[in-house]
Amino acid sequence: MLDITTKTFKELTIHELYDLLQLRSEVFVVEQDCVYQDLDGKDEKALHVIGFKNKKIIAYTRLFKPGDYFKEASIGRVVVAKNEREHKYGYDIMAASIETIKRHFKVSEIKISAQCYLKRFYNNLGFKELGETYLEDGIPHIAMLYKP
Repeated sequence: MLDITTKTFKELTIHELYDLLQLRSEVFVVEQDCVYQDLDGKDEKALHVIGFKNKKIIAYTRLFKPGDYFKEASIGRVVVAKNEREHKYGYDIMAASIETIKRHFKVSEIKISAQCYLKRFYNNLGFKELGETYLEDGIPHIAMLYKP
């Protein structure tokens, strides 16, 4: 069971920030063998949705209000620790992220830039593909839209 919380950048403790950046680096840089600039200057604008299990961060997303990343609200840096994926926590953290966008930003249209291999996962959450695939940091992605 995940304990999910949402915080602004300023509300994050130093330890939470370190741990969520470590998780992002562990998955997006090391596991996916992708050299890219994770620290992109956008974390300060984002809402951070953090999934804890036994007080350890194992799932995470960051959310942007409309206009801060895309024209629509958006969810990015969706990550679950490799050794916890079998529990399907990706669905829990994404459901919490969608609800947080609806509650905090008062909108329901959400755009994401999804890694292509995760299309079905996002389809199961209600996202639909937009346009053609493209490379982002050397990894095939596709834009997807959630429009209930």
